[in-house]
Amino acid sequence: MRIAIGTRKGLWTAAGDDAGWTVSQPIKQMAEFSSVAWMPRGDDEPPRLLVGARSWFWGPSVLTSDDDGATWSEPDSGGIAFPEDADAALERIWNITPDPREADVVWAGCEPHSLWRSVDGGHQFELNTALWDHPHHAEWMPGAGGGAVHTIVPRADGSMLVAMSTGGVYRSADSDAGWVAANRGIRVDFQPEEYPEFNQCVHRIAVDGGDPSRVYAQNHGGVYRSDDSGDSWSPITPEVPNNFGFVVMAHPSQGDTAWVVPIDAETMFPPDGRLQLLRTDDAGETWSETGAGLPENHYASVLRDAAHVIEHDGDAAIAFGTRNGCVFASLDGGSTFTEVVSGLPDVLSVRISP
Repeated sequence: MRIAIGTRKGLWTAAGDDAGWTVSQPIKQMAEFSSVAWMPRGDDEPPRLLVGARSWFWGPSVLTSDDDGATWSEPDSGGIAFPEDADAALERIWNITPDPREADVVWAGCEPHSLWRSVDGGHQFELNTALWDHPHHAEWMPGAGGGAVHTIVPRADGSMLVAMSTGGVYRSADSDAGWVAANRGIRVDFQPEEYPEFNQCVHRIAVDGGDPSRVYAQNHGGVYRSDDSGDSWSPITPEVPNNFGFVVMAHPSQGDTAWVVPIDAETMFPPDGRLQLLRTDDAGETWSETGAGLPENHYASVLRDAAHVIEHDGDAAIAFGTRNGCVFASLDGGSTFTEVVSGLPDVLSVRISP
């Protein structure tokens, strides 16, 4: 099992087996890595490592490596550049998602609010003009971390969901067709209109592993579920300990199973000063705390792209990192965790290799 770890000031990888974890030296330094991803390639080829880097000198760029970070492809243009007539400049690459439906297709969600597509494995990207030219675009507001498309969900039927801060959830039949807001039922408690068409502060979405029409959302003010691909939403917020958080994950193949990492909205600390993972096995009707081995007296939060789940040996492997530089991993669906590494810079992104 391999994990890519992007931080505020460098990139690391970790390899784990029965003997424990081996963590690399920093592979890339003095840059911010707000997104990382592994892209499967041929049967005899290692997965491609893709990162969204932001150099304080060179600016943002997508970098790719086919040898686990030993060497890198660094496009002259950075891979992503707005057309001149867009009157915009790229700030950050918040999410990189290889498309499971098409080889060599990679999606990127960026700041300012924009969606990009690559057909050459992540080297060069083209702006999705259908979303960029959406009539709502001028009214999408930045969240505390900036205005960005932060979640990209390519679906088996050819449609796509994206979530953005602060804009909400949008859906397209084929990503090039018209995008429609998909937020009905998600409450906004910090605006005069409680249930607006868009501009919900959705922090993350995840599609149920057993029912592709079921989607979970961790919102600024609670956890929600949609059973109709985002047409409508209902609250499934855990009663305790808190309704705020940045992370929601769904089991890749087991229906009705999802996890959230709660955070106190006032302090941005884990509730009660304990790093907690909550799990549901009935699509949010009930929740229970899991995660033996997670630390007590822990006051760092987990950001939305710093958590990942994949199918592993008939169960699920989960890994997430915290803002005080710790990374934890579980091979049994979150029942037990081990610490992979501590003492890194602020962890922004985590991905487990397929």
